Parts: sequence; C-alpha cells; structure tokens
Amino acid sequence: MDIKHSLKQRIVIVFALMSALVAGVFALGIIATVHIVETRLTTISLGGNLHRLLTQDRIEDWRHRPDKDELFYAEDGIGDVAMSDDLKGLRPGFQEFFRGKKAYYAMVESVGERRYVLLRDQRKFEKRERILFAVVLVGFILSVMLAVLLGRLLASRVMAPVSRLAGQVRHRDQLLELAPTLADDYARDEVGALAKSFDETLGRLRAALGREKLFTSDVSHELRTPLMVLATSCELLLEYPGLDDRSRTQVQRISKATSGMNQLVETFLLLARTEGKRAPEGQRSSVPRMAEELIEVWRQPIEEKGLELIYVDASQGAECGQYNAPLLRSVMGNLLRNAWHYTDQGFIRLTLTDQGFSVEDSGIGIPQEKQLAMFQPFVRGDEQRGEGLGLGLSLVQRICVNQHWTVTLTSREPAGCCFTVALGTPQSLSV
Repeated sequence: MDIKHSLKQRIVIVFALMSALVAGVFALGIIATVHIVETRLTTISLGGNLHRLLTQDRIEDWRHRPDKDELFYAEDGIGDVAMSDDLKGLRPGFQEFFRGKKAYYAMVESVGERRYVLLRDQRKFEKRERILFAVVLVGFILSVMLAVLLGRLLASRVMAPVSRLAGQVRHRDQLLELAPTLADDYARDEVGALAKSFDETLGRLRAALGREKLFTSDVSHELRTPLMVLATSCELLLEYPGLDDRSRTQVQRISKATSGMNQLVETFLLLARTEGKRAPEGQRSSVPRMAEELIEVWRQPIEEKGLELIYVDASQGAECGQYNAPLLRSVMGNLLRNAWHYTDQGFIRLTLTDQGFSVEDSGIGIPQEKQLAMFQPFVRGDEQRGEGLGLGLSLVQRICVNQHWTVTLTSREPAGCCFTVALGTPQSLSV
C-alpha cells in the first residue's frame, strides 16, 4: 500500500528515524559496555577474594568468612564449606553457575589435590542491569520524542519558503500581465530555482494566451465578413421572384446554416472573452421557446434521414425561466446535432422538464469506458465516421461549466444514449 505523506511529514519521519537509530546504537553500546565491564570487574573481584580466602585457609581454625553475597566451598572441607556434588564438575576459572532458579558467578581454583570454589549471587548484578536498562530505555524514548519535536520545528523552518511560494501561486492571479515575479523574493537556492522556473513557465503561458486572444480576434473578424455576405446573398435570393420552390428551399437551408454558424462563432467568442467568468446574460430565452425553434430547424434533416423526431414538453411553468439564449441554443443544438449524426435508424427524443431537458436517441451508443472522455476536445463516439472534429460535446461542457449547469451522459437499452442537462434555478424575465 502506497502511503503518501507531505514533505514536512517526511522530513520529520526521516529525522526521527535517524535519531532513533543513533540513540538505539548508543543505548546498545552502553548496555554492552557496562555488561562487559561489570563481568570483567566481577572476575577480578572474585579472583581476589578467592585468593584471600586461600591465604587464610592455611589457618587451621577456619574462622574466616567470605563476603555476605558470596559462598565459599572447599573440596574435602568440613561444615558449611564442604563442597557439594554439583560443584565438583566445574572447570577451573571464571564461569556462570545455576543452582535451581538462582544464578551465580563462580570462580574455581585448584591448589594441589584440593579444589576451591567461590560463588557470588547475581541478584545484585541483575538488579543493577535492570536499573541501567530502564534508564537507557527512558533515555531512548525521550531522545525519540525530542527528535520528533525538533524535527517538526526544523521542518517548519525548512518548509517555510516552499509554503510561502505555494501560497503566492495559489492566491495571486499569475496570468495577469502586471503580476510581479516570484524569484526576486527568494534566495538563490532550490526554492529560488523553483520560483524562477515557475516565472518562466508563466511567461510562456502568458505569451500563448496572448497569441490565442489575437487568434480569436482575427478569426472573429475574418468569419463575420463571409457569414454576413452569405446571409445577405440568401436574403437577396429569397426575394428573387423567378426562384423555384426547390431552389428556394435550398437557399433557406443555407440561410439557417449561416445563422447557426454565426451563433456558434458568437458562442466561442463569448466563452473566450469571459476567461472562466460567467458570461453576461445578453439575449435571453425560455427552454420551450428555444426547443420549438430548434425542432423547426432540425425536423427536416432528421426526417430526411428516416428517423422519428419526438418532442415532449413535460415542464410546468418553465416558460418564465429565462436563460442565456446563445448558450442555451448552442447546448441544445449541439446535442440534437450529435444525436442526428450518430443515429441511423429509430428515433430522437427531446424532452423538457422543470429542471432542464434531455436528448435521447436510438443510435450506436457510447461505450461505458469512453463516456467520461466524450466531453474532451477532439473525441468522437465513432472514429469511423469522418464528419465532425469532436468539438460539439466539449463546447457543451464548457458552456455548462460557465453557466453552472450540469450535463450527464447515460446509456440506453438496447442501444443509444441520453444526455441530460440540468439548468439550475431559472431567472424570471424582467418586465
């Protein structure tokens, strides 16, 4: 399991682990050193005491006694110094000896044919070791706690420039031309290099946005002129008395397509100029009025394709709800266009509700794994169909985000899909 921590937490963890390692090594070293020194001193002490006792053993009255935590035994001795059988098998020198649950240090020495043993109880030594171990353990725990505290303090100081840089990036509008550079506020270290890289990246981003704005302005100017020529030419042709019915119908379709293209250009320009802010209201329209307008536009293309166009108005009092007309027309029109493009047989249904509207079709549908990507630019439902660039649903998503609407895509059974648009709380039309 990959557990992710913040950089500050990782600094504290590393600092604590390093301190724990160092403190642990020192603790083990202290315990081992004390144990070795204690054993060595015990060996010297027992050897000296045994030598003293052996010197006194030459006295015939046996009135000498070992220290209170020691026991002295002599082979072929008399009384309380007589050697028991379990001591006779001990080898000469210093060693540990266990009698039941009691542990002793034993010093064994042979003089001629006689063996002598001096035992020392280990309880006092074990008590000192337990005290030492407790002291070392408490010191280890305090060292780790102090390391964590110091690690937090040091991490806060180390991370202060990074946190400051993150705050400046988060709260400043860095895309503004007058936004100050960030690198000047920091030293020439890693954080300063990061701030400098951020300034350079923002500079390239500002340049790209500037080029995009110029491109948008140029496209607006260049497209409006030919669209105006097309619209004017269509008006003149429609006024020509010698135009037959078939030609008049085609000219009307060209006029409607020109009007739709002009509205689409206006929509793109409106979204580009808002730059993430909500577009101004401008011309407004209700959902039923816009639906009737688009049904009239799309009825002929849909029926010419052999499809059934179904219009259901299940809204109640939705006429008073007013929305941005160009954006509403673009959303509903693009969804109808998408349904017409990907449906070869069956029906297309536009349903109005109190919350918004939905567009259903019996077309080829969209696979579940591809539905989330359908609202991205240049993504199409069926790559085999050559028409379209895959921008319609992306435009729908951008408009819905701008207007605080929501659009959802669900699959229909046995085939087809359904796009549902929730328009939120409508605004009443001012009288």
